[in-house]
Amino acid sequence: MTADKKTEIESKIVDVLRTVFDPEIPVNIYDLGLIYRIELDDEGNLDIDMTFTAPSCPMADYILEDVRTKTEAIEGVITSNVHLVFEPEWNQSMMTEEARMELGFD
Repeated sequence: MTADKKTEIESKIVDVLRTVFDPEIPVNIYDLGLIYRIELDDEGNLDIDMTFTAPSCPMADYILEDVRTKTEAIEGVITSNVHLVFEPEWNQSMMTEEARMELGFD
């Protein structure tokens, strides 16, 4: 996979992650700062490290599966491995400015 193709696919991954929402929060998981790492290898294997705003998120399984199925649907992604991590602990400073405004934090 060329560097340009990899960059193109990574951009599509971010776009797709912006379509994934926790049903209880009106901001996508990417802008909330829940995505810690996106790594795509040259064969199309994707690894994503992500977290939740709280470890006991009742929608965790749904959100993780949504991330996996949406990213695997991107042309060029062969497999998507989504890893749930809790370090570093998520906090509001990880949100984009747009997310903070949407949620009334600014």
